Amino acid sequence: MSWRRISAIILRQFYLMKGSLSRVLPLFAWVAIDMVLWGFITRYLNSVTTSGINFVPTFLGAVLLWDFFTRVMQGVTMTFFEDVWSRNFLNIFSTPLSIAEYVSGLVACSVGTSAVGLLVMLALATLVFGLSFLTYGIMIIPFLAVLMLFGIALGIFACAMVLRLGPAAEWFVWPIPAVLSPFAGVFYPLSTLPSWMRGIGRLLPPSYVFDGMRTIVAGGHASGPRLLWAASLAFLYILAAGAYFKRVHRQAVRSGLIARYSAESVS
Repeated sequence: MSWRRISAIILRQFYLMKGSLSRVLPLFAWVAIDMVLWGFITRYLNSVTTSGINFVPTFLGAVLLWDFFTRVMQGVTMTFFEDVWSRNFLNIFSTPLSIAEYVSGLVACSVGTSAVGLLVMLALATLVFGLSFLTYGIMIIPFLAVLMLFGIALGIFACAMVLRLGPAAEWFVWPIPAVLSPFAGVFYPLSTLPSWMRGIGRLLPPSYVFDGMRTIVAGGHASGPRLLWAASLAFLYILAAGAYFKRVHRQAVRSGLIARYSAESVS
């Protein structure tokens, strides 16, 4: 694996963003809107409840973590879509660039853009709404790590799905975080769900993150073994998604689909 070829993918994305405000603005705009909206919702809930519960670390913290996961996933897919929209695949894969290097470049771009969004969310949540990450302590690091790994896995899988079904399949990609959020227990424990949804939720690494977050806010301690299991699940999903992407790419090359990749379906 050549780091120079990986850095070429990163450099290409940097030049695209450097010359386009429409690519830079979403890094800040949507996360800022989410933080402001949910920040005022938590303030309202704090003002109308008499239970003494502080909704800021529970709800606003959950929104921040879920937005981070979403940005990681979409960061991978958006970098991939740049090649979809520009019909650049034949150029990309006619070079010595390997699949592992290409996917690594997508992931590196995603980590960079997601870090920018995370800093914006942290600034707004802390300075405007008083969300202190001292509440979560050192556990915020494994929380973010698990969400990042799972976001990378879903991003790679989504790219493979679009490569297999064609550019029109990108509309299957955008709803994925929204579809998963009820099963992940972002705002409530899994025990709230019916048994079949709980079974799915236990297979999703974010469910362990948000369960640990609520445990800490309630004054307890997050379970290290459960977070380790969540990280292991996320890592397995990355391996499976990478293998699936490689298989789809091989089929596209052998069948000639990659040369006929157009703005419509290639299935």
